[in-house]
Amino acid sequence: MHHTRLSAQNPLATPSDLPYELPDFSTVETAHIGPALEAGIAEQRQEWERIATDTAAPTVANTLEAVERSGRLLYRAETLLETLLGSVATDELRDLEAQFAPVLAAHRDGFWLDTRIHERMAAVYAEGIEDAETRWVLHRYLRDFERAGIHLGAADKDRLRELNAQITRAETNFSQRVVTGLETAAVAVTEEDRLAGVAESTKAALAQAATDRGRPGYLITMQLPTDQAILTELADRALREEVHTASTTRGSGAEAQADTRQLVLDLARARSRRAQLLGYENHSSYVAAGSTAKTSEAINEVLSRLAPAARRNVEKEREDLQAALDQEDQGGELAPWDWQFYAERVRHARYAVDDAQLRPYLELDRVLHDGVFYAAGRLYGITVTEREDLHGYTDDVRVFEVFDHDGTALGLFVADYYARAGKRGGAWMHNLVEASGLLGQLPVVVNNLNISRPSPGQPTLLTWDEVTTAFHEFGHALHSLFAQARYPSVSGTNVPRDFVEYPSQVNEIWAWHPEVLANYARHHRTGEPLAADTVAQLHTAQSFGDGFATAEYLAAAILDQAWHQLTPEEVPTAVEEVATFEQEALHRAGIDHPLVPPRYRSTYFNHTFGGGYDAGYYSYIWSEVLDADTAEWFRTEAAHDGDGGLNRTAGDRFRQALLARGYTRDPLDSYRDLRGRDAAIEPLLNRRGLK
Repeated sequence: MHHTRLSAQNPLATPSDLPYELPDFSTVETAHIGPALEAGIAEQRQEWERIATDTAAPTVANTLEAVERSGRLLYRAETLLETLLGSVATDELRDLEAQFAPVLAAHRDGFWLDTRIHERMAAVYAEGIEDAETRWVLHRYLRDFERAGIHLGAADKDRLRELNAQITRAETNFSQRVVTGLETAAVAVTEEDRLAGVAESTKAALAQAATDRGRPGYLITMQLPTDQAILTELADRALREEVHTASTTRGSGAEAQADTRQLVLDLARARSRRAQLLGYENHSSYVAAGSTAKTSEAINEVLSRLAPAARRNVEKEREDLQAALDQEDQGGELAPWDWQFYAERVRHARYAVDDAQLRPYLELDRVLHDGVFYAAGRLYGITVTEREDLHGYTDDVRVFEVFDHDGTALGLFVADYYARAGKRGGAWMHNLVEASGLLGQLPVVVNNLNISRPSPGQPTLLTWDEVTTAFHEFGHALHSLFAQARYPSVSGTNVPRDFVEYPSQVNEIWAWHPEVLANYARHHRTGEPLAADTVAQLHTAQSFGDGFATAEYLAAAILDQAWHQLTPEEVPTAVEEVATFEQEALHRAGIDHPLVPPRYRSTYFNHTFGGGYDAGYYSYIWSEVLDADTAEWFRTEAAHDGDGGLNRTAGDRFRQALLARGYTRDPLDSYRDLRGRDAAIEPLLNRRGLK
């Protein structure tokens, strides 16, 4: 890696001249990315060296701001690579990722282990800066230097660099194997009669999935979590079992190129070693100390408080489902692959509502414009306009421009909603451009979902789950679009991971709001609104299945903590022990229900072993404590004339106290600013039936 000059012909050499610096995907080829990463690393290293060797006394401008301005070429190249890897990955892109991941890890170490820059930051902080945001950002840098190992001796710093490179390589390898596992686990169906019970729209999507991959018949592709949505519809019990087994055995050795067990062990051990080197008991305590949770004990306390009640609720639900199975006279015991099928039957019998019945009323465009964007308009006064002249990285990506209530531009929203080969599972948000006062940039925000593409000419009809996911991801987008930070490193969603899910979870409540729901839930052909009694039943059924949902989530969160609360010596050594460790950890926590596997088993737990949510998967329930308490605030204190909080006064208050602030102060201070107190856990316990 020695080419440090980037050709002016490379489209990444300069910021894009498209609106808001949206990358011009039509001009960027994979061959451009490697040279841009290489040049970007060299350029930022030179920028850091200039800061470190500056003979002038350290100031905010020549130290903090200089660091924040650095690395713009690298940011463009790295962001582009991550975007394409997530959504349209090719072998060439994966090779590039594997090649550069350890190089980038070493590059970051070069900054965090540079005592010269650390000393300059400390000197600026000691001056007693008056501006609150600047003072907070300096404090954050100094804390992050500590957590990155700035005070280690030379030999320990070398060991740390080795561990960081090893961890990065293993995370990259794990993520790539998970994608391979998703693709190899797809279940082919050749006889149509095996798809009895499956809605025509779903069937067409399965045929389309087979066609897209050059296969005959139908293809049931896998989603990232254990639980596969298709199981609610499949009447063929043997096929249900086949799909469930294919899902839960991903990464367990059946396909060598997708086997992740050794990586699970390597990562658990290396992360624990690194934490101990940095002075922590284990990786979980290291992660917690940098989050709002502060300690592993605090995390364990919340998870263990919720587990017994969730398990009790699962038992109640199991009795209902077993009774439904007995009624059909199939005999035998309820199995894990039967759970969602009979849950859907019971839901329909009890509440006369199911996904097949709702889907015709949940057409993607209408959900987006008359639901997601409409709610944001009512709360914050924003408008969202499609820019058909701007394009994403593939044909079905759409670009929208977002304007504030007074017509001021806020940024771009990029929507990539369809599943495709080479796209990682699940749903996520990320930025192509960060909002920053310092750099004079407005955000470009991407939302990804994994909706099955309909056959040509057919509407895209969503499940209820996909509707709430669209609201959730747009909650992340708003967090970024409303950012008012000066410094890009604390802008928008750059907050602790156990806080980042909070604003997005709050945004889900508007999917259920009567006014919003009435606006978007209309029949895709006739425009008829969803019948009032169906809406009432939907609300009544809202907590149906909460036992299962809470238990499968808690099992995954507890598993994540179990792996990351080990010392290096406690990590199993043989790949065959991965499943045993998992079972024992769940049993100890009292959450090992035979019918409810964890939402992610260790071998395809990309959140934790692919990096990003390592020892942090608890964040969703931790954030939901804040979210449930905030939903209560919208419903009661912020409501006007029975509008349930769907008004500009409430929206602007939430925006100013929380969304706009990002990480420009302690996020829990932002929460207290909104609520006047810390969050209470009772609204969450009520919501999930865990009293």
